[in-house]
Amino acid sequence: QVQLVESGGGSVQAGGSLRLSCAASGATYLMYCMAWFRQSPGKEREGVARIPVTVGASYYAESVTGRFTIARDKNILYLQMNSLKPEDTAMYYCAANRARNGCTLPSLEDRFFASWGQGTQVTVSS
Repeated sequence: QVQLVESGGGSVQAGGSLRLSCAASGATYLMYCMAWFRQSPGKEREGVARIPVTVGASYYAESVTGRFTIARDKNILYLQMNSLKPEDTAMYYCAANRARNGCTLPSLEDRFFASWGQGTQVTVSS
């Protein structure tokens, strides 16, 4: 089992930046890819970005392409968020997938991810 702990959320004005971090521990050797999801009250959870643990391309949701960057350094996952907008306000979750299925799709679906962090809140004011 993989344990994930997010940090780095907070409140920022529109146009500002934040960097989220996610520390992975436990059976990290089982991870095939990691990802960030977000969820706002009353909305479904949305895939934001995905990165493979070994080789392959990263994936970004259209809504964040060009503004967010996902990166990984050993067992720490990052999400650099620039040019933040009020619509980016959400609880952000880190997730890990230990199967190739779901790590190479042209979309980011939460049903393939078995390990989840507790979330970190991001609030962007206008």
